[in-house]
Amino acid sequence: MSESASKDNILEFFVKAANKHDFSLDISLLVNGAVISGTMISAKEYFESLSESFEDGNDIAQALSEQFTKASESVDSSSDGEAHFIHLKNTHIYCGDSKPTPSKGKILWRGKLNEVDSFFLGKISESKSSGSNSKKS
Repeated sequence: MSESASKDNILEFFVKAANKHDFSLDISLLVNGAVISGTMISAKEYFESLSESFEDGNDIAQALSEQFTKASESVDSSSDGEAHFIHLKNTHIYCGDSKPTPSKGKILWRGKLNEVDSFFLGKISESKSSGSNSKKS
């Protein structure tokens, strides 16, 4: 089976819109039994965010930052009309239990479009327990 035949055309349309028009969308994906939930972003924003996360580090981290900056700049020029990867920010991964992995932090995620089994619009948010310290005075 060819790679393009195994991709969902609607999901690929959303990814192309994100990449070409800086469109973002809350989405949840089913990938090999795990639910990946977050906000879809463009490949350019993904690489820019990765670059920023390394820019204040040591020499190796700064070299990585520069490579991610170059990757973000080359995204626009390498538009071949097909999308192969989907990028999410503020990602949570659910693998059979009620707690997401990772449970804290702003996680960037990149996955192959042809490995997404299904999706739904919207992201899963953790419910606040009634016993938490969320009461306001």
